[in-house]
Amino acid sequence: MVFELRTYVAPPGRMPALLGRFRDHTLKLFEKHGMRNVGYWVRQDQPDTLVYLVSHDSREAAAGNWDAFRADPEWQRVRDASEVSGKLVERIESVFLDSVDFSPIR
Repeated sequence: MVFELRTYVAPPGRMPALLGRFRDHTLKLFEKHGMRNVGYWVRQDQPDTLVYLVSHDSREAAAGNWDAFRADPEWQRVRDASEVSGKLVERIESVFLDSVDFSPIR
């Protein structure tokens, strides 16, 4: 298993819409495409920044999971509808992590 730590920076005033899209749609679509939701947080020092952790079976599986997610017509519909008033994400950062042998989450 591999973990993916992702950071999304929302444009000013767009964080509520981004959180709503994740809450109402994205988490279910991630699961549909093989990604396991581990946790979601908003940075206290940067409230326009969403940080989340998902897991995949492998790095190769992660690439396939993301390809399938992006190609999903339901995701495309949700994304387009949620961005009628403008983009919800200015910047995305992704880091892959391996669990150490003493980690409670493996």
